[in-house]
Parts: sequence; structure tokens; C-alpha cells
Amino acid sequence: MGRAFSLMTLVRRVLAVPTINDDPPDFDRLFRLWNLVNDDYLEVEFDFSQCRFLRQNAVAFLGGLARLVEYRGGKATFDWNTLQDDIHTNLRQNGFMGCFSAGRGPWSGNSIPYQEFQEKRKDSITSYLKAKWLGRGWVNLSPTLRDAIVGRVWEIYENAFEHGSSPLGVFCCGQHYPQLHLLKLCVLDFGVGIPSNVRMFTKKETVSAAAALRWAFRPGNTTKPNGMGRGLGLDLLREFVKVNQGELEIYSHEGYGQIKEGRERFLDRSTFFEGTVVNITFHCDESYYHLVSEEQTDKLF
Repeated sequence: MGRAFSLMTLVRRVLAVPTINDDPPDFDRLFRLWNLVNDDYLEVEFDFSQCRFLRQNAVAFLGGLARLVEYRGGKATFDWNTLQDDIHTNLRQNGFMGCFSAGRGPWSGNSIPYQEFQEKRKDSITSYLKAKWLGRGWVNLSPTLRDAIVGRVWEIYENAFEHGSSPLGVFCCGQHYPQLHLLKLCVLDFGVGIPSNVRMFTKKETVSAAAALRWAFRPGNTTKPNGMGRGLGLDLLREFVKVNQGELEIYSHEGYGQIKEGRERFLDRSTFFEGTVVNITFHCDESYYHLVSEEQTDKLF
């Protein structure tokens, strides 16, 4: 007996990728691209003719978007011929083009390589964070503090795998900007989003996205069964960002959370994205950062 099936015709759509930095309006541009490919059976071509610059968040997001199109039965292609030379070089260096069968890479440079993690493998993810992000001397950390920060960021990945409910896994990419003295890392998933999980856990369906993020930022809050675990792992990371004068941002649904200049703020925005994006910025200054006591991982000097 044969099995009957219907042949779906792919609908072709060209996405014009704009210049993308990592300010809130730039994330809105990415979320609008996501909204444009939210249908099944699309053939999507990414065109970079109008793009003059791509930051790490755009690289991670566009890679995830391509995989999302493929997962939904479509086809994603990149018109590499429309890339400017410097963007072309960066996408080769960080391994993005290699992931999509175009050119060699990655190689050592200022990029934290583009990565797709389909499974929750702690050793692989923490090795990536140590070797490619915090282990290259751009921020002067004691080994103990480095490992502690990596452990907290691992919990962001863990939360995406356990609660994001995305079959695609987690996407990430980073960049060191020597002239700006900044080190950035973006981690994202295309799952159900933090507000959805918080509403389900607290049984409060009317909680705003901003209030849900505020709840998730609170030390000790977690949607894991029986309260086990550390939630998003933001306690030590939050403290280091404040000491370092860096920035931590989270986008999920309409919600936006930011830690910057020692202040925290949460607000609802007009642009919706179902998944979760975490964007981390550290300053690359001359300070040496270490724990007050290498036996106490919850205090910084």
C-alpha cells in the first residue's frame, strides 16, 4: 500500500536585510523579519544589498531564522553576492557562511563563532563559552570568576532547552569590538518565550510581558518543578555587569529587560517576538576582575 501525500508549492519571498546594530530599534527590525517568514512552505532568499553592517545579534538571529524556515518545510538561501566585502569577511570568519555551505571558516579573529546547539550538552556549550568568549583575554578575569560567569550563562542555555520548547535549539554569536572596547554575546531561541512560561507557572494569564521578565530576573525565581534550580542564572551575571559597567538585555514577547549603569528597567514594547533573545555586553577595560573570596562565588571585587 502506498501512502498518499500532497505536494506543497513553495512560495518564494525575498527578504531585504537592512543594516543592523544592537539597539532596540535594530531588534525590532529583526523581529519584523521573523514575522515575515512565519508561514509554512516558504522559499526565502536573504538579500544584503541594503545592508552596511551586521552585529552579532543579527548573525545569530538570521541563522536561526533560516533554520526555522527549513524546519517548517521551506527553503532558505543567502545571496552572498550582495554582501559588502567587510560583512562577507566577517561572516566567513565567524563560521556563519560555512554553516550554510559557502566558503571556509571560522578562523581566529575578533568573532565569537556562530554556533547552533541542537541539544543540551553542557560540556560543549561551556567549553565554547570559555574558549571562544571569555578565555581570549579581552576581559581580564580570574579563572574562578570566568568559570562562575560561564556557569550562569549556561543556565540561560539550559532554560532555553528546558522551557523554551523549541525543536531548533539555541543560536549564538559574539564579537569583540576593539575600537569600542566592548565584548558582546547574543544567545537566542525561537521557543515559547519567558512570559508564556511565567504565566503558566504563576497561573496568572494577565501578567504583562514586562512584569514576567521582572519576575524572572528576581534571584531564586524559577519555573522549574518544585522550585529546583536557579532560574535564569542572572544573579552573579547581573552583579558583574554592574561592576563592569556593561549591559544585559532580554527580549521576549513584548517584554524588554535591561541592566545598565547599575539600574534595572522592564517595559512592554510594541514589537512582538515569541522566543527569547539575551544580549550581553562587557567592557574591555584594564581592570582585573576576581571574586572577593575564591571560595564564595556570590561576591565580586
